[in-house]
Amino acid sequence: MKALILVGGFGTRLRPLTFTCPKPIVPFANKPMIMHQIEALVNVGVTEVVLAIGYEPEKMKEDLSKAVAKSGLKVTITYSHETEPMGTAGPLALASDILTTDNEDNMFFVLNSDVSCTYPLADLVTFHKNHGKEGTIMVTPVDDPSKYGVVKHNDVGLIDAFIEKPKVYVGSNINAGIYIFNTSILKRIPNQPTSIEREIFPKMAADQQLYAMELKGFWMDVGQPHDYLTGMCLYLDANRSTTPEIKDDTIEIIQPVLIDASAKIGAHSKIGPNVVIGPNVVVGENCRLSRTTIMEGSKISDSSFVHSSIVGWNSRLGRWSHLTNETVLGEDVTVKEGVILNGVKVCLHKGVSSDILEKGTIVL
Repeated sequence: MKALILVGGFGTRLRPLTFTCPKPIVPFANKPMIMHQIEALVNVGVTEVVLAIGYEPEKMKEDLSKAVAKSGLKVTITYSHETEPMGTAGPLALASDILTTDNEDNMFFVLNSDVSCTYPLADLVTFHKNHGKEGTIMVTPVDDPSKYGVVKHNDVGLIDAFIEKPKVYVGSNINAGIYIFNTSILKRIPNQPTSIEREIFPKMAADQQLYAMELKGFWMDVGQPHDYLTGMCLYLDANRSTTPEIKDDTIEIIQPVLIDASAKIGAHSKIGPNVVIGPNVVVGENCRLSRTTIMEGSKISDSSFVHSSIVGWNSRLGRWSHLTNETVLGEDVTVKEGVILNGVKVCLHKGVSSDILEKGTIVL
């Protein structure tokens, strides 16, 4: 079986992290975002994953090949390079030969690369085969559907309408960005920039060829810092990751957390809930970390406080540093002793030596 992941885009919403690597390679729960999807696809029998890519293709290939090799997954990664933005349907037409060649199942998955969820792909395959139509999209309920396009369907999942940002309540299920199609869908898509949501899905629904399956469990688009951190919390809660043995009784761990075995944590520190600590991270003594990701190689000095923030690779926080309110540090950032950062984005290789309290400030 085959799959296509929609990768294109510049990752602007997740800057400054995407100044270092393409967005799908940014670590999420200590592995590249896209590897969570590739692992889930391989687990249901996918043997070839096509990446529809438009931005930094060589960098993407280099970084992903290392990640796949490290994982040991038996999967072929094929790249379909967009020379112009092709929307969300055009990439399927561009990769049609790859998706149909040696595809005995005559089906393929399509995923948006920003999505994090429980990936019930085996259930999706079963549901799709049972109804026998051309396509199935996974939907997920949200609290405020007025911000989204609502997918309206009957009790067995047959979709009859897509309603963009409804003013009155018509349902709460939205498109979750995970699909399975028969290869016949490719006849509907021209080889040009095309929106699958606005141009292809409504026609399939009109032909009664499109069904919806509700996603059970968590779902989040993790393509910007606020949602990245929310998705991290949901992921940790769902997976209840274990931590390496910590022999120092003065260190307090509040689950759920995910701590790489190579990380070092100082005495009297309190970690959690909802913390991810990457490889070779050093956390000093008397530190307090919560709702935070600390990426590989970073050092958090003694008595620092980090809450609801993302610390990029190989960054350094001086003693008594204070990061809050969705502060994001790019790669190799240095924060001097005692500095307070409130909702600040700091670009890679920069230093910060004084407090920045105005949320939304960008240090270039």
